[in-house]
Amino acid sequence: MRLVIVTGMSGAGRTTALKMLEDAGYFCVDNLPVPFIDKFAELTASGNSEITKVAIGIDIRSGKSLSQLEQILERLTAEHIDYEILFLDASDDVLVKRYKETRRMHPLAESGRVEQGITLQDVTAELAKRHVIDHKIKQDYIIDTSQLLTRELKQELDKIFVQNREFKNLMITVLSFGFKYGIPADADLVFDVRFLPNPYYYENLRKLTGNDKEIQDFVMGYDMAHIFLDKLEDMIRFLVPNYVLEGKNQLVIAIGCTGGKHRSVTLANKLYERLSDQTDYGIKLEHRDIGKDAARGK
Repeated sequence: MRLVIVTGMSGAGRTTALKMLEDAGYFCVDNLPVPFIDKFAELTASGNSEITKVAIGIDIRSGKSLSQLEQILERLTAEHIDYEILFLDASDDVLVKRYKETRRMHPLAESGRVEQGITLQDVTAELAKRHVIDHKIKQDYIIDTSQLLTRELKQELDKIFVQNREFKNLMITVLSFGFKYGIPADADLVFDVRFLPNPYYYENLRKLTGNDKEIQDFVMGYDMAHIFLDKLEDMIRFLVPNYVLEGKNQLVIAIGCTGGKHRSVTLANKLYERLSDQTDYGIKLEHRDIGKDAARGK
């Protein structure tokens, strides 16, 4: 039997993840109290059960019961019941936005303010993580859903729990942007490609984007673009394993030009293509400002 314990921050996607696992053939139970985990696992793992894949959702608010978690997981190990832990995380800003969009009250917000609930949750989550680290309880998979669409989360879960690929807890976002619209606040690495000739100054290319072949041919027609891309790829491939060892689970690589429409889009596309052969970590592509000039009539 395969047993997956799903937990994380309220609003990070635990319920959504459980629904996806259910669609993938897992028998799912949400909000199971920590003291019941071993009993439930023993029942489903018994020879009389036809269940082969189980996912259990645990609320982060179970913090008071976390002290029992180590003993329970040790009992599972002693009973030869293997388990995996999936921890879903997200930034505070994203959690606030999600709760405001759903108009739900945060489960820890006694005063009704979402921000207060998330602050209390941060403390609880930190205690949970610290307990895990101090007692060497494994967290097999940590997924930061801050930048993920629902379908992208499903793709990552399918890789891990359906296709059984190796996963190293890192989600990479290759992001193009325009400097005139501001540097992305969540960028870890920022690269300026305004040194390349600008297609904007060619009337026949101005309205096209880096997703069009004409722009890609123009930008990649310069040796500088290939040299830059080669050096950037080499550096990223060097950094990623070291970021994984350091425990980083979200990496945003931002590539910027003036308007975020031509050069940055082209090079972001090319970098994404080069990195897509790696299946050990998740990778996504985003063009933040690609349509903004057109919306302004430029």
